[in-house]
Amino acid sequence: MAEEWREARLIPTSGIRGAAEQEARATSALLSVLSIVPSFAHAVLKPCGAPLGRVRANVESFVEVAFEDKKSKRSPRPDGLIRVSRGSTTWTALVEVKTESNALSKEQVESYMDVARERDFDAVITISNEIPPVLGAHPLSLSGHKLRRTPVYHFSWIRLISIAVMEKEVHGIEDPEQSWILGELIRYLEHEKSGALDFTDMGPSWTPVVNAVRQGIVRKDSDDVIDVAGKFDGLIRYICLKLGQRLGVEVSPRLTRRELENPEERTRGLAEELEKDYTMSAKIHIPGTVADLQLRCDMRARQISTFAVVPASGQARNQTRVNWLLRPLEESLTDVVIEVHGPRRSHAAGIAEFREDLREVLPPGFPEITRFTVSQMHPMGLQKTVAGRSSFITSVIGAVDEFYVSILQRQRPWSPPAPKYKPAAGEQPAEQETFSSEEIASGEDLSKEGSE
Repeated sequence: MAEEWREARLIPTSGIRGAAEQEARATSALLSVLSIVPSFAHAVLKPCGAPLGRVRANVESFVEVAFEDKKSKRSPRPDGLIRVSRGSTTWTALVEVKTESNALSKEQVESYMDVARERDFDAVITISNEIPPVLGAHPLSLSGHKLRRTPVYHFSWIRLISIAVMEKEVHGIEDPEQSWILGELIRYLEHEKSGALDFTDMGPSWTPVVNAVRQGIVRKDSDDVIDVAGKFDGLIRYICLKLGQRLGVEVSPRLTRRELENPEERTRGLAEELEKDYTMSAKIHIPGTVADLQLRCDMRARQISTFAVVPASGQARNQTRVNWLLRPLEESLTDVVIEVHGPRRSHAAGIAEFREDLREVLPPGFPEITRFTVSQMHPMGLQKTVAGRSSFITSVIGAVDEFYVSILQRQRPWSPPAPKYKPAAGEQPAEQETFSSEEIASGEDLSKEGSE
């Protein structure tokens, strides 16, 4: 029966047996597509220092490459090797791949760094389901001395999928065969058997930290607290990547310069917040929105607060400014709190109160509104994996998606109307010709009628 036939795929998921075969197939599929689709190779390898362009690139890829080192009696075998040639320049990188929940090994990666240095290769690339807290950071604490000689670049599988989706769906690929091949890679990596997992687990430190919050004895220097802080930032990066896929833009965590330069600074800050307030917070920058999407996870109250600080319009009356904020929001939206801010004063109330009568909501003599804080509360799960009914990961993802769809994406930056032309003294404004719909539909040159 035709209904039972399976479509032939370029990269089949059937027949995968064990982690070794899973990693070998994922490595081969990824590296081969890098050598076939130049724009995808450019998006992945250019930030690593490879000398290539978006349209033309000479990319060669190899899997299970072996190196013999008689001196130290070791035989390193990286999962892959990428070589990019452009004119007289050649760039080479070793590739180490992990799938499922398998973690990268510091000893193994540093041994490949030694191989790269000995053979004058340019970089080492690691790929796994581990998501570092900051873009450009590595999930392992590698030797600084070795990193100065051989840079190491890390990609999570979800980031590679996001890059592939952006290239295919947003930027577009003119060659239909290349577009289809990249689509086959996306389809394969998104399949549950590929080993390229979604963010599904907050790690073994999650439960001890939840218990510590209940007892009120969270310590910022605890290994468990530091690990959970890093995992939380990994979750935020995952949310940014998934949201970016849906929106077709580069969504990213909003971090300070110090946090970008030193990822440990961000982790320490989260650990301190967790000790002091039992909360973890983040900001997400989405291009084209009026404000950053912010969230705060209250571990003790088991609530997630999503909010945005929206600049008020430049209209003169407070009523007009509130109307401008509320107009895009649906009437069914009731679980929203709005806080209005003016010089040295602020006042908060539910959205229903603002819709009824602003004069009864604001205190007498409230100054000109300069900005609004629009917030929404969501229940927070505490189970560490997505398999649980009350999953922390699922609840945070759902809260971000709901706030963006129902509130943030509907707001538009206010812009003043065009200045009105004022005629000089004694000058009469020019009369504008008007035509009926029948005259316009006739197709005749109406500009001649006035001169006849």
